[in-house]
Amino acid sequence: MKYTTKAAEKSTVKITMTFDGEEWKEAINKAYLQTRSKFAVNGFRKGKAPRNVIESAYGKGVFFEDALNILFSENYPTVLDKKAKDFTVVGDPDVSVEDFTDEKVSLVAIVPVKPDVKISAYTGMKIQKFEYTVKDEEIDAEIARLQDRNARKVEVTDRPAQNGDIANIDFVGTVDGVKFEGGEAQGFDLTLGSGQFIPGFEDQVVGMNVGESKDVNVTFPENYQAENLKGKPAVFAVKLNAIQGKELPEVTDEFIKEATKMESLDAYKAKTKERLQVQADRRSNDATENSILEAIAKNAEVEIPQAMIEREIDGLVQKFEYQLMYQGLKLDDYLNFLKVPKADFRKNYEEQAKKNVLSQLIIGKIIETEKIEATEADVDAQIAKQAESVEKSVEDYKKGMDPRQFDYIRSDIIITKLFDFLKANNEMYLEESK
Repeated sequence: MKYTTKAAEKSTVKITMTFDGEEWKEAINKAYLQTRSKFAVNGFRKGKAPRNVIESAYGKGVFFEDALNILFSENYPTVLDKKAKDFTVVGDPDVSVEDFTDEKVSLVAIVPVKPDVKISAYTGMKIQKFEYTVKDEEIDAEIARLQDRNARKVEVTDRPAQNGDIANIDFVGTVDGVKFEGGEAQGFDLTLGSGQFIPGFEDQVVGMNVGESKDVNVTFPENYQAENLKGKPAVFAVKLNAIQGKELPEVTDEFIKEATKMESLDAYKAKTKERLQVQADRRSNDATENSILEAIAKNAEVEIPQAMIEREIDGLVQKFEYQLMYQGLKLDDYLNFLKVPKADFRKNYEEQAKKNVLSQLIIGKIIETEKIEATEADVDAQIAKQAESVEKSVEDYKKGMDPRQFDYIRSDIIITKLFDFLKANNEMYLEESK
C-alpha cells in the first residue's frame, strides 16, 4: 500500500491510499473467506461454495464492497499511526473510491483534524478581572434559608394566600379553549413566589381565599420549551383548596445551636461568611479566566471542524442528561413532554459548544508555545497536600489513587500555571462599581 496525505479545506486532511492488483486480489479473497457463509448456492452446503461459483451466481462484484472495507479498516489506522505527529484526527472520515480497476484501487478519506489556531496576541493586553466579596445581605439570606428549613407549617384559614405560602390548588389550562398536555393537575402544592410556574401565574393566586375559584390569565414566554405554546396566551381555571403558612423560628443563639450545632449566632455568621467567600473566590477566578479567554479569542483565527463541535455538544447534552437523572427523569421523556425534537435541543448548545472548543484550542496552543508543564516535583507536592487533607501518609494515599487521578493532577497544575502566566503578563484591571 502506498499513501499520501495533503491538507485540505476546513481543517481536514485528504488521505489517499493506493493498492496494487495483488493487494486487491488478496482483499477480495479475504472478503470471500469472511462472508461466504451468507451465500446459498444450489448443490453446495451453505458456506461451502467455491468463490468462483458464488461470483458466477451473484455477480463478479459480489465481494467488492467487503474487500474495500477490509483494505480501509486494515490500513487506515496504520496511516494515522505514522502521521500522528503531523495531525490529530477528531472525527470519522468521509471515504470514497477514486480509482477502481483490476490493477489498482485507490481509496480517499477526507478526515477532520484538530485545527491550528492562530492567535495574534495573548500577552500585553488590558483585561478585566473580577473580585466578588461576601455582603451582609448574603449572610442574612443564608440565615433566612435556615429559618425557612426549620419553619413549622401551619394551616391558614383566616386570610388570603400570600407570597411564601404553600397553596394547594387544582388547575386546568387551555389555549384557545383547548386543553394542552401537562396543563392540568389536582391537589398540586405550589409555593407562591417561587417562580415555579409561568410568569404572572403565582401573582394571581396571591390574594385568593380557601375554596375560591378564578381564571388566571397568562402568556407563555417566547422562549418556552414547547414549540406549540411559545408566546401563546393561556387561561388556567384555578381552585384554591388549602393554604399552608410558615411559622419561622426566632433567630437566637439557642436556635443556632439546635439547628447547626454551632455555639452562637456570631459563630454561625463567621463560618457562613468564610464558606461563602470560598465560593466567591472560585466565582471570581472562573470569571477572570473566562474574561482572559474571551479577550484572546477576539484575536484568534481558526476553522473548527463540525466534528469537534458535535463532540462538545455530546458532552453538554450528557451533562444535562445526568442532571435530569438526579431528578428521576430521562432525556427522551423530557423532550417528549416538551414536544421538542432532539435535533432542535442539540442546536441550542451549538454556540456554547463553539465557544468551549475555541477556548480549548487557545489553551492548548499557548501551553505548547510557552512549553508549560507539570514537573514530578509539582505533582508530588500536590499529592502531599491532598494526602495531608485526609490525614494520610503520601505512601498510603498513592496506593489508593487511580492512574487517571495522576493525569488529572498534572492537567490541573498545567492549567493553573497557564492562567498564572496570563495574569502576570497582561494588565488585569478591576472595573469600578457604578
